[in-house]
Amino acid sequence: MTHRMTAIIQAEGDGFVALCPELDVCSQGATVEEARENLREALELFLETAPVEEVSRRLSSEVYVTQLEVGIG
Repeated sequence: MTHRMTAIIQAEGDGFVALCPELDVCSQGATVEEARENLREALELFLETAPVEEVSRRLSSEVYVTQLEVGIG
């Protein structure tokens, strides 16, 4: 069984950080692709080992990712 999750990936220093907001799990990698794959592995490990109650507590079914403009100064 598979489930589609969100991955937010952003540059940080010399690498990239990947976050899954549905479960509040993150990972990192040297490239976007590596960060994405490492996040997939971290999610699979979390879902294999975490108690069902923990997964249910963290799982958010509604995630909205958007951009907005803000004034500076």
